[in-house]
Amino acid sequence: MISEKDTIKKIERVAKKIFTSINFVKVLRVYKEKELLKQKPDLEIQIQNRNGSKYKIIFEVKSTGQPRFARMAVNKLRELKSNKENLYGVFASTFISEDSQQICKDSGIGFLDLGGNCFLNFDNIYISVEGRTNPYPTTRPLKTIFNSKSSRALRVLLQNPGKSWFVKDLATEAEISIGQASLIKDRLLEYEYIETVKISKKIKFKLIRWEDLLDKWVKNYSYKKNIIDNYYSFQDVKTIENNISGYLNSKRNNYAFTLTSGASLIAPFLRYNRAFIYFQGSNEKLAKELDFKKVTSGPNISIIQPYDEGVFYGLQKIEGKKVVSDIQLYLDLTSYKERGEEAAKFLLDQRIRKKW
Repeated sequence: MISEKDTIKKIERVAKKIFTSINFVKVLRVYKEKELLKQKPDLEIQIQNRNGSKYKIIFEVKSTGQPRFARMAVNKLRELKSNKENLYGVFASTFISEDSQQICKDSGIGFLDLGGNCFLNFDNIYISVEGRTNPYPTTRPLKTIFNSKSSRALRVLLQNPGKSWFVKDLATEAEISIGQASLIKDRLLEYEYIETVKISKKIKFKLIRWEDLLDKWVKNYSYKKNIIDNYYSFQDVKTIENNISGYLNSKRNNYAFTLTSGASLIAPFLRYNRAFIYFQGSNEKLAKELDFKKVTSGPNISIIQPYDEGVFYGLQKIEGKKVVSDIQLYLDLTSYKERGEEAAKFLLDQRIRKKW
């Protein structure tokens, strides 16, 4: 990550290039950082339009362009502007996320990144540039928190509505290291998915934008990332599920029904002809014990070896069968095309939202 000081210098060059590339704006002067007093912007560029009107463009520059920093910049720029005419604020950073862009637009503040992507809208001047390749893309993409063990922390947060956490408690519950839990907390804070709360003089944090986080996870998830073995049995799907649960309830192996099998126990209206189960153990042994035949097409049983045992967090027992949590079931269903989305919507509306 480049430093904030270097970012300011690069933003100056990019901003000047944009203004000088259009024929209705003239750059009059650039005020360097050392010329600006305390409580002043990081950069100020004075421009003049073709009608002779002059404007001061003030920049608040951050090395990170995520929502938390965007909001900080917006608040400072609005304070500096404070009803002064011909003064326009711009949040600038190496890379600005879509959420941060929206924060700026909603606040009447412009934005600019090092790729030259920008939105400037004031008086009779409107400049919008999108789609330019950024030479300094974010080095810490949010999607890293959806990977393997990191996603355990998300399941814990989403499964415990309204609960406040210390980092060490989240780490213990999610069965990850304190360092990893701390990094996840920092990333979620940058994107404003969590907020810090003071409880008895101690600082904890809790999830606030849970639905936005879940939606972002959905876009970075597919149940197909697991290892899936497909089988066939001459029995009907309900009998298959009863035999599986009856056999595995007496064993020590982790298991849980998901997808159509899980949804049918929560939303009984769902019709389906294929059983899905997460299983930690030997698929071949389970199939042999229950007389399932491995097939390459037309399966009515799918045994899934999970990419991480975190999928078993928050197990629920329904009609004597272990089922994944509502959060895990929702994730799986949204990536399943055969009526999965319909069942996922029911799950979100009738169960998950009501807990929040």
